Amino acid sequence: MATKYSVDPGAPDPSYLGFWRERHVCTLTTPRPDGTPHVVPVGVTYDPEARLARVIANGASTKVRNVLAAGEEGAAVAVCQLEGRRWATLEGRAVVRREPERVAEAERRYAERYGRTPTPNPARVVIEIRLTRAMGRG
Repeated sequence: MATKYSVDPGAPDPSYLGFWRERHVCTLTTPRPDGTPHVVPVGVTYDPEARLARVIANGASTKVRNVLAAGEEGAAVAVCQLEGRRWATLEGRAVVRREPERVAEAERRYAERYGRTPTPNPARVVIEIRLTRAMGRG
């Protein structure tokens, strides 16, 4: 059921998209193999044209292992950010990508949003979230 806070993840309104372009620490929620939620702070970039959210991560991290454990279909995940009364959540299916060009694109977008280039990490991967739902109040 849609709520008044529903947003089209491929066509967000300007205030919602603007909120995702500001610098904010976000959370990523992934399912552990036992089904319980694993919530960690992350940097997230949002690409509505591609209907993707991206999180760069160390390939050995728990969040990456949780996504991989879900299999080829990916894991149902959510990313969220908030500031005062403004909040935004993106939901979808996450998969882990190791291709250098995908990791480089995620690093570029991270640097653009957060104002700093990530420290080099040869074990870095990108968690790509194919967006199925968005909600919030930007």
